[in-house]
Amino acid sequence: MQKQRGMTFIGLVLMIAGIVFVAVIGMKMVPAYLEFMSVKKALNNIAKQPEFKEMTTKDIYESFNKTAAIDDIDSITAKELIITQSDLGPVVIAEYQVVVPLMGNVSALIDFYAATDE
Repeated sequence: MQKQRGMTFIGLVLMIAGIVFVAVIGMKMVPAYLEFMSVKKALNNIAKQPEFKEMTTKDIYESFNKTAAIDDIDSITAKELIITQSDLGPVVIAEYQVVVPLMGNVSALIDFYAATDE
C-alpha cells in the first residue's frame, strides 16, 4: 500500500491566500514607484535643457511644476526640491517619502531619492 502524496486542501488555500496577499501589496505599491519614475524623468528633462547651467532656482521650480502638472506628480512639490550648486552647474535633488496604506492600520513607508547628477 502506497502513501498518498500531495498538497492538502488547507495547504492549497493557504498558498493561494499568501499569493493573493503578496499580489495585493504589490498592486498598492506600484503607483508610488510609477510616480517616482515620473519624478526622475522630470529631473532628467530639466537637466537636459540647454540653458540648465544658467537656470535660477525659480526657473527650475517653474520647469518642474510644468512637468509635474502634465505627469500628475503629487508626492513632491517644486518647493521640496533641494537645489545646490556644483562646479558643473546646479544639482537638483528630489528626496521624499510616500506612505502607502495597505490594510487597516498597516502602512508601508517608501523612501525615494533622485538627482540630476546621476
